Amino acid sequence: MPGPKALAVELNDNEIESLTKLVKAYQTGQQLALRARIVLSAGQGQSNSAIARSLGVHLDTVRQWRRRWQQLQPIPLEELSVPERLAELPRPGAPAQITADQRCQIEALACEQPEKSGRPISHWTHREIADELIQRKIVEDISPRHAGRLLKRGRS
Repeated sequence: MPGPKALAVELNDNEIESLTKLVKAYQTGQQLALRARIVLSAGQGQSNSAIARSLGVHLDTVRQWRRRWQQLQPIPLEELSVPERLAELPRPGAPAQITADQRCQIEALACEQPEKSGRPISHWTHREIADELIQRKIVEDISPRHAGRLLKRGRS
């Protein structure tokens, strides 16, 4: 039994040309090229499941980009280019509070011996790391739990 009918995507010549250029461009990122292929296939009338199978992506991915293209299609290409239409939307949530430089300093501190910092312990604890980060003014404030999570994430 067939599922619901996919949203129709009608592409004009300018859109087809822009999408094709994007797919064939040497420096186009793979995610962007994949999204362009999805839209081109949808414009040729292929079903979501056929596109998902041929491109090796999840069905929801095809639905998402078909829907997004259709929502943005009324905006002229002069106002919103094809790469802008296919770009990732900003993710929700607060921006990161710890910079990459601070992360490097945190990891470097964790590699030091605690005795070098004047701490009478043999191994760093999350509490000791957090206190030392604040003392060295690497960060203004950090909880022991967050310091531990940062170090755990950084392990290879």
